[in-house]
Amino acid sequence: MVIIGIDPGSRVTGYGVIRFEGGNPYYLGSGCIRTGQGPLFSKLKTIYMGVSTIVEQFKPDVMAIEETFLSKNVQSTVKLSEARASAMVAGANLGLDVFEYTPLQIKQAVVGYGAAQKYQVQYMVRTILHLSGNPQSDAADALACAICHGFTYAVTKAMGKFVADGGSSRGRLRRK
Repeated sequence: MVIIGIDPGSRVTGYGVIRFEGGNPYYLGSGCIRTGQGPLFSKLKTIYMGVSTIVEQFKPDVMAIEETFLSKNVQSTVKLSEARASAMVAGANLGLDVFEYTPLQIKQAVVGYGAAQKYQVQYMVRTILHLSGNPQSDAADALACAICHGFTYAVTKAMGKFVADGGSSRGRLRRK
């Protein structure tokens, strides 16, 4: 299974692509979509086009995306949600099921601690994927999201009690 992970942002959207095979993740690629200056609609188009291009290049089977967290700044939360929606629609339009994970779920899956710091996530992504250096912060978060989905899927599949529920919310899996 090939998984694209997305760490959405209105200025920088991180992406990470892994192949998950035999319970192990393997690095395929990662980077950032930088939206630059300009009106929001232009930034959203850049995210949409960037994610579409990456999906067409790597041909993932599913998308895993970080859920929006609520911040004290309502405008920031709204812009983040719009960037996230742009990425999700790009994946969905190309036939991907989209799975959502909270930052807590992602950190627990990758670091083992839900309140982990960014540098800890970067280090564990580097270690798990056997990379020579730490990926850029947004790309590391996206890779962590993809790893989280791979681990979640592998564990529940191994248990034989669940199947993936495409398009589900919060990375939930449903009973057979």
